[in-house]
Amino acid sequence: MQRVSIAVVAALAAALVVVSLSTAAPQRTRTTHHYRRIISLSPTVTEDLFAFGAGKQVIAVDNQSNYPKRAPRTSLSGFTPNVEAIAGYHPDLVLISYDPGNFGSQLKKLGIKVVNIAAASNLKQAYDEILQLGRLTGHVKGAKAVVHSMRKHLAAIVRSVPATRRHLRVYHELDPTYYSATSATFIGSIYKLFGFRDIADAASGAAAAGGYPQLSGEYIIAKDPQIIVLADTRCCQQSYATVSSRPGWSTIAAVQHHRVVSANDDVASRWGPRIVQFARTVARIAKQS
Repeated sequence: MQRVSIAVVAALAAALVVVSLSTAAPQRTRTTHHYRRIISLSPTVTEDLFAFGAGKQVIAVDNQSNYPKRAPRTSLSGFTPNVEAIAGYHPDLVLISYDPGNFGSQLKKLGIKVVNIAAASNLKQAYDEILQLGRLTGHVKGAKAVVHSMRKHLAAIVRSVPATRRHLRVYHELDPTYYSATSATFIGSIYKLFGFRDIADAASGAAAAGGYPQLSGEYIIAKDPQIIVLADTRCCQQSYATVSSRPGWSTIAAVQHHRVVSANDDVASRWGPRIVQFARTVARIAKQS
C-alpha cells in the first residue's frame, strides 16, 4: 500500500507542476537532442550527412570517406577502429556501418553515443537511413528533400528506358576475378528497377555467399550478358578494352554492342544519393542499340 500511495502522491505533484507551469509561462514543445560533434566511420553515411546539410556538424570522417572533398578526412579506420583515437576527437555521436570487435560498446562505455547505420540491401532501407540521420542531426527537412529527389530522379531515369530494353541480362563485376552481385544486394535492387535479369542470381552458392558469388569466365560467357557493369575501373583499371580482350569474351552481346559500363567503384558500392548518377549511366548504356 505504501508503494501505491507514494506513486499517487508523485502523480498529483507532477500534475500540479504542469498546471502551474502552464499558467505561469507559455507551454513549450519537447525538442529532440541534435548532435553537434559527429564522427562518421562510413563513406556512405558521410555522403548522406553532407547531402542534406549536416556537414558542419561533422568533425572527422574515416580514411575511406573520400566524398565530398570538403569532408574532414582523417586516418581513422572503420575497419580496424582505434577506440582511443576516436574518443580523442571528443565526439558526441559516432556513426558506423561495421562493428569489428564490438568496438561500439567500448565507445558507449565512455559516454559516447554510437549508432550503427547498417549497409542497406534495397532503396527503402537507404531512404529510411537518410531520414534517420536527418532526425539525429536536426536536418529532417533536408533529409526528406534528398529522399524525394532520389525517388523522383530514379523514377524518371527508369521511365527513360524503353520497355523493349527492360529485360536485358546484366553482369555486375566487382573485381577481375569475377566476383559479382545478385539481385538480393543493394546494387542488384537498382537493376531490378529496370527489370534487368542479373546473371549472378543463378550461380551456384550465390545465397551462401551473401549475394556476392564468384563466377567463372565460362559461366559469364554462357549466360551472354547484354550489359556489363564494371565496378572495378579505379581499383583494377578494367575497361571495355580489357574486357573485350579476355578469352572468349568478344562473343558476348554486351561486348559486341558496346554496352559495357565503366562505373565509379565508390558510387557503385555505396547506398547514398549518388546512386542516381549510377542509374543514369546504366540507363544510357541500356538504351544503346
